[in-house]
Amino acid sequence: MRNWEENVRKVVPYVPGEQPKERNLIKLNTNENPYPPSPKVEQVLQEMNIDCMRLYPDPTAHLLVEAIADFYHLKEEQVFVGVGSDDVLAMVFMTFFNSTKPILFPDITYSFYDVWADMLRIPYERIPLKEDFTIEPEDYFRENGGIIFPNPNAPTGVELPLAQIEKIIQANPDVIVVVDEAYVDFGAESALPLIDKYDNLLVVQTFSKSRGMAGMRIGYAMGNPVLIKYLNDVKYSFNSYTMDQTTIALGKAAVEDKEYFEDTVNKVVETREWTKKELSRLGFTFGDSKANFIFASHKECPAGELFAALRKANIIVRYFDKPRIDNYLRITIGTQEQMETLVKFLENYLSKGV
Repeated sequence: MRNWEENVRKVVPYVPGEQPKERNLIKLNTNENPYPPSPKVEQVLQEMNIDCMRLYPDPTAHLLVEAIADFYHLKEEQVFVGVGSDDVLAMVFMTFFNSTKPILFPDITYSFYDVWADMLRIPYERIPLKEDFTIEPEDYFRENGGIIFPNPNAPTGVELPLAQIEKIIQANPDVIVVVDEAYVDFGAESALPLIDKYDNLLVVQTFSKSRGMAGMRIGYAMGNPVLIKYLNDVKYSFNSYTMDQTTIALGKAAVEDKEYFEDTVNKVVETREWTKKELSRLGFTFGDSKANFIFASHKECPAGELFAALRKANIIVRYFDKPRIDNYLRITIGTQEQMETLVKFLENYLSKGV
């Protein structure tokens, strides 16, 4: 090892889902929305004046913050925005998780959490989910340096009821509790109503899933103004201009089209519920997903085998070769037509191979 390498911060990075280059694939592996953003987004994009690109964007992203605050009936000082919820969560880790005590998160969860903790040298403990992949609130009634968990959970899709979330917050008044709600719009109950009751709660959401804008990278946190100020202080110390002119304008347009947002979310939910019935008919088991994906296991056909067979048929799903979940596939909900194609393939494959 060269001497300078002794001071390199070495981490095992997060591995994102495959973004294939091939055409004619049914891509059900990264929980993207199968429907495009609001037509108003396209309209604003077409009307944008390219001259604005020579100017720095508004570091406060005021227009977007204002639109998000109006949508959720909040004050602007209760909203923080960043370049995707990953950026927002990274800021949360840097800002609030600085204790010598370990932060807590589930053992089966979004796999970026331990990456950030390792990179920032934050001690942490993974709290095992129960056998049915649900969180036991009492497991978080212990000394810690902060708590974070997704709701619905990823990759399981299982929702923790609001009353159970509140138990965790009540038991941890001296640390920040973060509820990562990337998938909440697909049927789960948000913890947002609790931010006025608890000054240590942050709720994080994203435009990547329910608003069909994963390519624009817009995430946001909501909480009391003191928490939001602390986040902005860290952001401005790190990079004041994190969000570009185009993203701010298009994000604002997306938020303001509530009718389109609700319509596309409803279509995804309807297709998810149809897919649940079909997968159950084919012998799969899964939790009651409240997300835009289903985390499913077949009682006779190994997940690794199914993953490979689907990939060969140009259908991509997500397979995690990890303890406790190595016999599950995470299947993103696509269009109705895409899910019918998936079900037809599985029906044919399982009838021959099982």
